[in-house]
Amino acid sequence: MTSLNILTPLAGVAAFTLITTPLAFADTSVDQLAARLAAMEARLQAAEQRAADAEKRARQAELRVAGIEQQRDKSQQVALTNTAPPAAANSVSASSASSAASPSPSSSPMTTAAVPGTPVSVPAQTPELAEGFEFHGYARSGLIMNDAATSTQSGPYLTPAGETGGAVGRLGNENNTYVELNLEHKTRLANGATTRFKAMLADGQQSYNDWTADTSSLNLRQAFVELGSLPTFTGAFHNSTLWAGKRFDRDNFDIHWLDSDVVFLAGTGGGIYDVRWNDRLRSNFSLYGRNFGDIETVDNTIQNYIVTANNFVGPFQFMLSGLRAKDNEERVNNGVRNDNAGDSGFHAMAALHNDSFYGLRAGQAKSALLYGHGLGAEVKGIGSDGNLTQNANTWRLASYGTTAINSTWSFAPALLAQQSRDRYVRGDDYRWLTFNARFIQEINQNFALAWEGSYQYMDLDPQGFKNRQSVSGGFYKLTLAPTFKVGDIGDFFTRPEIRFFASWMNWDSSLDNYASDDAFGSSGFSSGGEWNIGVQMETWF
Repeated sequence: MTSLNILTPLAGVAAFTLITTPLAFADTSVDQLAARLAAMEARLQAAEQRAADAEKRARQAELRVAGIEQQRDKSQQVALTNTAPPAAANSVSASSASSAASPSPSSSPMTTAAVPGTPVSVPAQTPELAEGFEFHGYARSGLIMNDAATSTQSGPYLTPAGETGGAVGRLGNENNTYVELNLEHKTRLANGATTRFKAMLADGQQSYNDWTADTSSLNLRQAFVELGSLPTFTGAFHNSTLWAGKRFDRDNFDIHWLDSDVVFLAGTGGGIYDVRWNDRLRSNFSLYGRNFGDIETVDNTIQNYIVTANNFVGPFQFMLSGLRAKDNEERVNNGVRNDNAGDSGFHAMAALHNDSFYGLRAGQAKSALLYGHGLGAEVKGIGSDGNLTQNANTWRLASYGTTAINSTWSFAPALLAQQSRDRYVRGDDYRWLTFNARFIQEINQNFALAWEGSYQYMDLDPQGFKNRQSVSGGFYKLTLAPTFKVGDIGDFFTRPEIRFFASWMNWDSSLDNYASDDAFGSSGFSSGGEWNIGVQMETWF
């Protein structure tokens, strides 16, 4: 009985413990779960707030982008309305050129181009800017020999008239390696402004060896910066472009298949492009500096300054330049001294840029009439010749074009003529005329036959300058060049291409007497007929 009385309270305690213990654990679990739920809810609210903030920032960014695109679209619409008709498609630029190279060949591809020897276009006034780094180039290289497999004379300027710019055609007539490498960096800012930096390295070489460092002429031909579409520029200066540095002028242009610039303005300086006075008239203004060489009497270097206004009205171009080179009359000439070397001058050009082949058929054509006086009498390379007299006068006419005759034949004629008086010595007279024509016959999509003929007449009276003799006569060149391309075989301005060639040249015997240090009359290269054969590549991009 006693035992039972003792066990009964113990059993009750045990039962109470068994009943209350789970309830205690249950209370603890509920509290923990509630705490976790509260923490999760707080984190969810914080995430929702961050998402709302991100959405707000995205809407603000979209509004900014829409504003920038609207501003750009307005600028492009203005440019589309006011841009002059485009000229021949480039390169170099060419792309440069323009140059384009202009080569600028050009000119030279001399250069979208721009690049010497490169067809150059008149660029759009506010081109779409591809941001970042760009790499462009021009190159030509090949081997040439005579029919006896020995060295020969060649070059677009190998005639006596070549000393004053008389080119005779480059197809089957080049023996050099020439390379241009163009590096550019472009940016567009949020306010619509643009920047552009360009540097061009170039090298020319006549050696066939693989290592030619000892005879290299590697050179930094261009290094400049452009600032465009500045938002604070309004009125006539809206969408204009400021530039400074060392460069080829943007609106140079050339006859690529002659390897001759029509006009080539270059040097170091600054200027502004595309000042728009109204819907049709725009102007470029620039100041370039060039050097002529040492002055013995004052131990200094002559600096020639060129101020230019280049004006465009629809397809017409009117260019005027003034030149000044103080003390140039004291400069020592290594040849026969000039009569009154010039220290000032001016240059003028009127040009027509057709978007058809002289209005007759599809294609393109350009024509220009140039005049220069004094230091401006070197009308092709403005300001590049310090030997000109103060009374020098030069007229130059250039005209060329390209067109497709039919589905397999294309045609490109060129006319270049010049007269220069009192150029280096009082009473001298340099006259020459070149007519050149190239035909391209498409055989298939990768192979064509290029045919080129050139005739040049010259009447030169140097009056003893640098011991040159008075001569007159004609020069003839015919070239056949089987050509390979990857496509657009009949297009004059698509590259790369590889061409094999055979050229026959002849000239009047009197031209052999012009000079003792020129090509004509040199050993193994005199009148009577000469053959040149070889292979060449040319490319630009």
